[in-house]
Amino acid sequence: MKKKVGIFYGPTGGKTESVAKRLQKAFGEDLADVIPVKTSKAADIEKYENIILGCSTIGKETWNAERTKEDWDLFRPEIEKINYTGKTFALFGLGDSVTYPANFVDAMGIIANIMLEKGAKIVGQVPSSDYNFTDSEAVINNQFVGLPIDEDYEPDLTDQRIINWVKELQHQFA
Repeated sequence: MKKKVGIFYGPTGGKTESVAKRLQKAFGEDLADVIPVKTSKAADIEKYENIILGCSTIGKETWNAERTKEDWDLFRPEIEKINYTGKTFALFGLGDSVTYPANFVDAMGIIANIMLEKGAKIVGQVPSSDYNFTDSEAVINNQFVGLPIDEDYEPDLTDQRIINWVKELQHQFA
């Protein structure tokens, strides 16, 4: 992998941003850019061939709610506008597998499903058997569509999960 990776994430200022920066460090800071989705457009994504999208868990009802739109709420329409040709995507999602075991990293699945409908190539699947949860929209064929992170109850596993995932992505990204 020699092409720069674009790591787009939201929300800013918390655990999702921290994981995005840790991913950048794992790739090598000169090989990955970290960009908040709240200031991004489809054209920003299209500058990269290898793209990682990171989000925290929110449910469908949150996106449809009458409230101030932030981060992924603002970027979601841009997902529809991306030209997916020649691009490889990976996703990571933060969630709480103990308090919300029936919705663990759902947002990652919601985003992936929109992208898959548009023909996106998504790599970096992770076996769901490595996690304790009851349900997730991010599971397809017993695998998460990307890397789930639980910084609330499994922070001690995050660094190794990132290292393992980045090693895998380095082979899957062109």
